[in-house]
Amino acid sequence: MDIQFLGTGAGQPSKARNVSSLALKLLDEINEVWLFDCGEGTQNRILETTIRPRKVSKIFITHLHGDHIFGLPGFLSSRAFQANEEQTDLDIYGPQGIKSFVLTSLRVSGSRLPYRIHFHEFDQDSLGKILETDKFTVYAEELDHTIFCVGYRVMQKDLEGTLDAEKLKAAGVPFGPLFGKIKNGQDVVLDDGTEIKAADYISAPRPGKIITILGDTRKTNASVRLAVNADVLVHESTYGKGDEKIARNHGHSTNMQAAQVAEEAGVKRLLLNHISARFLSKDISQLKKDAATVFENVHVVKDLEEVEI
Repeated sequence: MDIQFLGTGAGQPSKARNVSSLALKLLDEINEVWLFDCGEGTQNRILETTIRPRKVSKIFITHLHGDHIFGLPGFLSSRAFQANEEQTDLDIYGPQGIKSFVLTSLRVSGSRLPYRIHFHEFDQDSLGKILETDKFTVYAEELDHTIFCVGYRVMQKDLEGTLDAEKLKAAGVPFGPLFGKIKNGQDVVLDDGTEIKAADYISAPRPGKIITILGDTRKTNASVRLAVNADVLVHESTYGKGDEKIARNHGHSTNMQAAQVAEEAGVKRLLLNHISARFLSKDISQLKKDAATVFENVHVVKDLEEVEI
């Protein structure tokens, strides 16, 4: 499980940072990629990665500001050009209005897709659990921005316990079909009459990962709720230390406020994202250094960076 950042800038693209988009790569878990936001130029950034557009099965939009959605029509159209691959449907989750934006863009441009898009729109009254599969659950909650905006909490369900192969061998169990039965929780009896109880050779279930990905927001209690005990928190850091007033006026957060959310929520790692173009490369280390006075395990991400979870 990895997160790859396709765009880490705020508002408009710069030479160093494209606008918002990141990919949650779940290839080992479910052989899918989930995209969060799709700012202008996202498909260009994808060309610089190993991501195959057809593997993108779900897109989650935090809000309808242009720097988070203007890349959708282009990406959706380019996804249709993978003629040598099977056409697969795609789900888009986002605030009310995302369906109209996508369909209008495709209609006006005369774009026809050989796959179906399933839209899942929500408003302030229809948040909470928005998706559940056999391996993942996704929750959304409203944040505090200048327009309706949400954050997402992606929870991997507990993983099955692992089989202790060495212990089984020591107990005299021959490698083969019996291993499979025990791994599936079946008790077995060996030829010599020894009873092997599966529970003695399978570890307890392992807790799944929790990934919190927030849209643009002022510091708010909703951010903390979404991030409680998360393995990774992706939080915007449009502004820096001392910029609290301008951040509030524009519906954003500072690096210090993001660090406060991480500390209050008890997350394992904080990734600062959505960086204003006014911060030059020499300023990035200071953003991290300041935030680390509140929450130590913090990192300022850059475009195309890949983070293992």
